[in-house]
This record gives sequence, structure tokens and C-alpha cells, in this order.
Amino acid sequence: MNNRSLHIKIFIVIIAIIITSHLFYIQVINDSYKLSASNNAIRKNVQYPQRGEVYDRNGLYLAQSDEAYDLMVIPRNIKDLDTIALCNLIDVELEDFVKSLKKVKRYSLHRPSILFQQIPKEMKLRLDEYNFKGFYTQYRTIRSYPYHTAGNILGYVGEVNNTMLKNDPYYRSGDYAGMTGIERAYEDVLRGEKGVKMELVNVHGVPQGTYKSGSLDIPSTIGTSITSTIDIKLQLLGEELLKGKVGSIVAIEPATGEILAMVSAPTYNPDNLIGRERSRNFRSMLVDKHKPFFNRAVMASYPPGSTFKMATALVGLQEGVLAEDTHYNCNMGYNYGSKKLGCHVHRSPVDMYYSIQTSCNAYYCNVYRSIIENENYDNTKDAFESWREKILSLGFGRKLNSDFIGELNGNIPSIAYYDRIYRGRWNALTTLSLSIGQGEIGVTPLQLANFISTIANRGYYYIPHIIKKIGKRGRIDKKYREKKYTSIDTKHFESIVEGMWRAANVEGTAMRSAIPGMEVCGKTGTAENPHGRDHSTFAAFAPRINPEIAVSVYVENGGFGSTVALPIAKLIMEQYLLGEVKSVELKERIKQMEIKY
Repeated sequence: MNNRSLHIKIFIVIIAIIITSHLFYIQVINDSYKLSASNNAIRKNVQYPQRGEVYDRNGLYLAQSDEAYDLMVIPRNIKDLDTIALCNLIDVELEDFVKSLKKVKRYSLHRPSILFQQIPKEMKLRLDEYNFKGFYTQYRTIRSYPYHTAGNILGYVGEVNNTMLKNDPYYRSGDYAGMTGIERAYEDVLRGEKGVKMELVNVHGVPQGTYKSGSLDIPSTIGTSITSTIDIKLQLLGEELLKGKVGSIVAIEPATGEILAMVSAPTYNPDNLIGRERSRNFRSMLVDKHKPFFNRAVMASYPPGSTFKMATALVGLQEGVLAEDTHYNCNMGYNYGSKKLGCHVHRSPVDMYYSIQTSCNAYYCNVYRSIIENENYDNTKDAFESWREKILSLGFGRKLNSDFIGELNGNIPSIAYYDRIYRGRWNALTTLSLSIGQGEIGVTPLQLANFISTIANRGYYYIPHIIKKIGKRGRIDKKYREKKYTSIDTKHFESIVEGMWRAANVEGTAMRSAIPGMEVCGKTGTAENPHGRDHSTFAAFAPRINPEIAVSVYVENGGFGSTVALPIAKLIMEQYLLGEVKSVELKERIKQMEIKY
């Protein structure tokens, strides 16, 4: 019994020593439990990083981050609130304040919540003087856009939605993220890394200083800056020229695939989506019938019209059914059965070069028919599929895999489509409108600009992209530095270049696009519009040797390609190649032109 009693006493002593040691460790050595028990006195403030800046290709700021604050509230800590004084300080209507506070209280009386977002620094300083109990400010940053332009390119920053909260553990409710454009496409790069600051507060939530001299704080990491491919001067000119019109301009550097300008009109000022008026402006733009958020450069699918004839010619050359000296007659159009596809007045017969110069419809009806009825294929469908594959290789009817979010496919109709529509009974004449870029064909302005770049490069392109450099030295994805060859032999492209050059410099529909010393190569297009006046389109590159710029312009309801789209493209090329617009009178005339939508 004595031994058993001794063993029990020893066991109790050991247990006591263990418990005492553990309590000493918890209370003296390890701070984690102390912190958990002191939540009422220690506030963990999230340190939001500054977003990375966005530059144009010449180092000019396109997007910056400015200091701002969120007004936070812990409802249970509110004491002796002078509501009127607080509303006056933050410039908020009493009704809006009461409504916001009720919403926060329904969420939680004990947890910090955002009452109002993006308060400017001067308001924050005034709030600090008053020390309203239960209220404090949290540092944030908001975007600013020095040129107040390029909204569809840069995009905007907004509060994260439920889908983003679910899919990315980085975000918490109330966080901001890029929602469209570059801001969204490169969100992971621009957003940086959040930090945490431990702050001592009294029972009323008033800051008393840092905790443990900041030794437990985690600093935020600034987002990485990005250099875009955009030339802001070219972008500003494009938006100026499209004011009062609906359409798009896309300019590409053929040697790299870098997008020099991407204009969608109407557009919006990105500054309207920051600050206190953001929600009101956002709602207004959502219901705007002109759809300023709709980026026509990559999302609109248009009939390319006569600019597509060069694609028809390239396929004809590849298939061996067309040569530079192939002649066809044109008697004001192409007759087939009881129908006629009309054309304008020009001399006849026509060779390939002159067909590009004068944009002859009849010529390309003949070329297309010779492609689809080619005896080297067993049947019409096999020949059509071969035509379609070559057209797809030219960058039509599919995404180009650019780094721009929202890019759409356009449309090149398939055999299955025509089989469904015509129950398998169709031929070259049924689909004849495809020869001149009409019918079911849909092309985005980005695809058309890329096609012109491919011609300028004599058979290859680089995937169009809008980012030139990430950080100071960071290179972009290698896929943007690889040549993409089409299924058309490179030897055939020089013939198309010759025709485009003659159209702008010798005789043709693109004569007014000529720039002395620059050897512009161009092609007009007039796309039929079943809902009103025809659309105006034009595509060009310059110079002929070592091209520096390829541009496509599309103006809805603009009429002939030479009327509106051509002069816009000419001015864009002048600005980029010469450093300034030389055709000043032409610029003023286009600026004054308004086209009803």
C-alpha cells in the first residue's frame, strides 16, 4: 500500500509539472494564445499593395495607382456618434449613410466592415482629427489614368464577385481586382501581394500604436509594372477620328505582332469607373444603347467585304486555278442563272492585279467558282473543305490566341452548316457571296489587321498581343515570338502585295491613301448591311518593303470604303510613320463627320 501511495504521489507531481510547464510556455513563451485572447485589443489590418503601373510602348503612363482609403466600421463600438458631422466630412447624404450602416449591421455587429469605399486622402485626414468611435480608415489604392482614354484596352478595377472569391483563395470580400482588359488579363501580375499590420486599439477601436513594434507585421508587395505595346499618341488620334461614329481601328507592327492601337467606338473614359461616382457611371454605361463596354475590335463580327478578295486570290493561286495573267470579263457584274452579282464601272477584261486595284466582283466570282469546281477534287464538298482550311490558316474563323480577353472566333461557314440549310444540295453558286467577303462570313477587326500583317510579311504572322514587357526585364510568352505560317506558299503573297500597291499608287480604289515616300499598299471594302447603309472598311500596310504598320478600319454605316475608313487609315499611318499628321484638312473633315448609328 505504501508503494502504491508513493507511485500515485509521484504521478500527480509529474502531471502537475507538465501542466505548469505547458502553462508557462503558453503564457510566457508562445504569443499565439495571447494574441487569440487579445483580439479585442489587437486589430489585424490588411495591407493592400499598390497595383503595378501600365506604360505605353514609349514609357508613358497609361495607368497609375493613387492613395485612397476605405471607411471601416465596427457597429458595436459606435459611441456618441454625431451622424451629421460625419456625413459632412465624407460628403455623403444622410439617407445614404443610414442605408449603408443598416446593411453593415445586418452582416455583423462585431466584425469590421467597409462602410464607404475609395475615400480620398484629405477626407481621411479630417476623420483622423475627429476620432469617431467605432470608425477607422483602411489604406487602399485606386487607379488613375493620365490620358483619360483607352478604356476598352486598359479595362477597369472593381470589387471581386462571388465567382472570384470561390475560385481564388487570394481574395476576400471587399477586395478589388481587374475586371476587363489588361487589368483582368494580367491581374496575377498587377495585383501584388497583400500584407498584414498588427495594431493596438482601445475598447472604442481608436488606434494606440503598433503591436510589438511591428515585428509581427507582414509588408505588402507592390504589383509588377507592365509595358504595353500601345502607342498612346496613335490611340488618342484613333479615338479622336472615330468620335461620333461606331466602329474600330486596329494597328499592328507586322515585324512583331505588337498591337500599336486598338480603338473601339464608342468607348469610355476609365476615370469614370473609379471613386465615389463609379457605381452610378457603371449603371449608366450598361444601359447605353451604343454599348461602350463592347470592344468591337475583338468582339464584333463583320462581313469583311472586298478586303476578303485577297484571301480568295491567295487560295486560287495556291490551288493552281489562278495566275497573275488570268483574265476574266466583267460586264457590270457576274451573271449566274437568273441572278446577277453586280459590279461597278471599269475596263474589261481584268487580270489579277487590276482586279485588286478596281475591286472587281465578277473576277472573284470566277476565281471562287474555279476553286470549288476544281477537277483535282472528287466532289464540291472536298474542294470547299480545302478552301475553308486555307482560309482558317490565314487567321479567319478562329481565335488568334492573343493576350486580350474577350477575343471571338468570327465565322467561316462549314460544310455541316450548308448541309443543314440546303439539305446537302449546294454548290459553288449557292455559296458565291463568300468570294467577295459577304454571306455568312464574319471577321473581327483584329483578324483583318492580322491578315494584312500576314500579307505584309509575305506569308506569316506573329500572334497579335498587347503586352511588350512584364517588369523591367520580364519577357512575354514565347508563343508571341514565334512565326505562324499559313498553308499558302510564301511565293504567292508578293503578287497580292503588287496588286495592293497598284491600288494605292497607280490606279485604283485606294489611291487617296497614298503617302509620299511611304509606298502604301491598300484595299478598300464596302460591306453590305441588311439593317441600313453599307459599312465602310479599309485595310493597308506601309511601307511596301520592311513594313512598319498594318491597319484595319471598320466604320458601321459609313458607306464606301474609300469615303470614311480609308482616310482614317491614312491619318493613322501618317501619324505613326511620319511622327505627325500631314493631312490636317482631312483630319478636321473626318473629326467633324458624324454617322448615325
